[in-house]
Amino acid sequence: QETLEDMDKDGDGFIQEDEYIAELYEGSPGAPEPPWVLEERTQFVGARDRDGDGRLNPEEVGYWLRPPTAGWALPMHPNLLHHANRSGDGLLSRAEVLASWELFVGSRATTYGEDLGRPHDEL
Repeated sequence: QETLEDMDKDGDGFIQEDEYIAELYEGSPGAPEPPWVLEERTQFVGARDRDGDGRLNPEEVGYWLRPPTAGWALPMHPNLLHHANRSGDGLLSRAEVLASWELFVGSRATTYGEDLGRPHDEL
């Protein structure tokens, strides 16, 4: 409920795609969006908006924030590793994470960047 209230800027009780994106990214007017933002738009339409009505209702917000299984992040990790692992060694260094920061702060796998401030052996 708190997330819905925070993101619902027009007060209609739903989160539209633009409200969702505005919470993640504030770009310059007329500037092209980074690829990770376009991926988030695809996620909104393809995964978050489960009933396809162009907005998130309270049930969809709940599903987004509390998926029914713990395995939701597994498909995201290979994508992050593929795009950020510039050395090709299968491991991410601090420098690689920082060089690809837009990718990480735009990913749910890192809780939109919040997890990057916590110690992780896997990173």
